[in-house]
Amino acid sequence: MSDVAVSQEINISKIREEFPVLHQNVNGKPLAYFDNAATSQKPQRVIAALNEYYKGYNANIHRGIHTLAEKATKAYEATRATVKNFINANEVEEIIFTKGTTDGINLVASSYGRNFIYEGDEIILSGLEHHSNIVPWQLLAQERKASTKIIPVKSDGTLDLTVFNEILSEKTKLVAVNHASNSMGTINPIKEIIDKAHQFGAKVLIDGAQASAHLEIDVQKLNCDFYAISAHKVYGPTGTGALYGKRELLEAMTPYQGGGEMIKDVSFDQTTYNDIPYKFEAGTPNIADVIAFKEALDFVSETGKKAMAAYENSLLDYATKEIQKIDGVKLYGTANHKVSVLSFLIEGVHPFDIGQMLDARGVAVRTGHHCTQPLMDHFGIEGTVRASFAVYNTKEEIDRMIEGLHRIVKFMK
Repeated sequence: MSDVAVSQEINISKIREEFPVLHQNVNGKPLAYFDNAATSQKPQRVIAALNEYYKGYNANIHRGIHTLAEKATKAYEATRATVKNFINANEVEEIIFTKGTTDGINLVASSYGRNFIYEGDEIILSGLEHHSNIVPWQLLAQERKASTKIIPVKSDGTLDLTVFNEILSEKTKLVAVNHASNSMGTINPIKEIIDKAHQFGAKVLIDGAQASAHLEIDVQKLNCDFYAISAHKVYGPTGTGALYGKRELLEAMTPYQGGGEMIKDVSFDQTTYNDIPYKFEAGTPNIADVIAFKEALDFVSETGKKAMAAYENSLLDYATKEIQKIDGVKLYGTANHKVSVLSFLIEGVHPFDIGQMLDARGVAVRTGHHCTQPLMDHFGIEGTVRASFAVYNTKEEIDRMIEGLHRIVKFMK
């Protein structure tokens, strides 16, 4: 699909009008926001939903019978149904609201791991993982006297599945990998990983934080056991997200936290837990942001994820070709299948300097290890400059970044 065709299909100009934050100057220059892998910007409909809740029907959910409580509950549960459809879960009860992907992973580590992983068991992670998909498993392994094994990363930023096949065994109880890498952009062959792990009876958790805005997700087709996402990575609010889990696993797991809503009956002698998903949603939740999350997912669905991905890929292809014209540039993450993430270094220039000098020109990029220190150590670097693209970005913005990089290289030399 050509760039022009994609642009006409999804109407980039119209989309940009929906994002108020884009229409401002930073350091006297028009903002070019290329930090979408860290957090995406929010369309007006998401902002309006937050405002409408607090102005019109702010109330606690589930336990009230008055009109505002019932309206808030209905809106809250409508988001659960929308998430279910967005990832094609089998039923709404398999969707648990969380604070985000990190919280979802910790929930599984706590509620599944502490009940089903024992001394001598093994957990397999990949070398591409975000710290949030490493540290919870390290804590669990230490507590349970289990161990972790790592799928290594090849020079192009893809996983070495030959080694994965070698380290899989009857001792493997859980495999935790990301769908797409936040620092390299690599799209992992998670269906293959899931199928092979299941042959050994292992469960599989997928970190879908980076995939949610770019890739079609069908948890039934994937047959994953758990899938975690964050709202703020997919044009929604911060501080909320969702965890998918198969019903039979969620029902077998103990609660992650105790409090209101997650119970059926409480006495000082015994407590009976609520049904799923409420068993894992203790206390008053982040009601407003969950309600607004629906608007973000509707925005993606109505715009069309395939068209969005095609356009974002065209931006990535263009940026990759242009940046390779810069003297001394080295790309990290050159897999054939990527989401729209471009990580690079320029010889002789510290990534922090690049980030600061681009910011002076209104261009926002991320610099550092991107919460993937083991991956940076693997490549023998401290970090990279990362430009990550969303559907509201343009080639003209990329041109401004490339021009800035040329100027930086000329100035530093």
